[in-house]
Amino acid sequence: MKRSNYTVMNFILVGFTTDPRMQLVLFVVFLGVYSMTVLANTSLIVLICNDSRLHTPMYFFIGNLSFLDLWYSSVYTPKILVTCISEDKSISFAGCVAQFFFSGGLAYSECYLLAAMAYDRYMTISKPLIHSQAMSIKLCAFLVATSYLGGFTNCSIITKRTFSMNFCNDNAIDDFFCDLLPLVKLACGKKNGYQALMYFLLASNVIAPAVFIFASYLFIIATILRICSTQGRLKAFSTCSSHLISVTLYYGSILCIYSHPRSNYSFDSDQIVSTFYTVVFPMLNPMIYSLRNKDVKEAMNKLFK
Repeated sequence: MKRSNYTVMNFILVGFTTDPRMQLVLFVVFLGVYSMTVLANTSLIVLICNDSRLHTPMYFFIGNLSFLDLWYSSVYTPKILVTCISEDKSISFAGCVAQFFFSGGLAYSECYLLAAMAYDRYMTISKPLIHSQAMSIKLCAFLVATSYLGGFTNCSIITKRTFSMNFCNDNAIDDFFCDLLPLVKLACGKKNGYQALMYFLLASNVIAPAVFIFASYLFIIATILRICSTQGRLKAFSTCSSHLISVTLYYGSILCIYSHPRSNYSFDSDQIVSTFYTVVFPMLNPMIYSLRNKDVKEAMNKLFK
């Protein structure tokens, strides 16, 4: 008998091992990673707000990226920690909807925000004389607001469509959070229209920003190649190297999971990748943008002194 999604009271998260000792190890690891994520992102936000030298378009975007990563990690990790130390592995239907909506909205928003940061890097390297006028605070705020609006608007569509399906096979989610692919795997009935919608949203929220970033870096590379001195080229490349690393890690992990067919989904094969972009990546971002950044180091020294 088919079971309507409205009769599903909760889902069971079965993505982790049932070994109590291993669950304790995972709890300690995830707690450490989450603590570092909160500390690193909060510290970077405080530094950017506190130091006037960091009140530039680049650091405005980096501060918003840290805020987004802090929120993104908080959607997943607290529930993961509870799941590790509790015998109850369930998540309510409403909790699953909320986790799905906020995680998807933040993930899509980060795709758009990374594209906006690529445009800022392009203006910095290719149009340095007009950068300060072109990248005004109003434009930067508009790009950030548009990133959030586009991400959450598109995610509201996919959330409504996902949880209007019938879940008739089981309520056990083969993952450690409410993600798109394992939920679709539980659904029954016709999914052709849903799969088309999923590919459309993937193209508009992931592929389109990725193409924009790629085009921006083509122009950036062309500009760098026109610089005569080797030192000038290295300086120009170092300006966008952190952003390029962040883009590569984030888009690489997302495309690795969501680019293959739904029928080939396997938690065993995607566990490391999904853990990376949901839990580990938000911790790495502030390190990527601060460890090799002279301005951030000076701001940190000033704050401590």
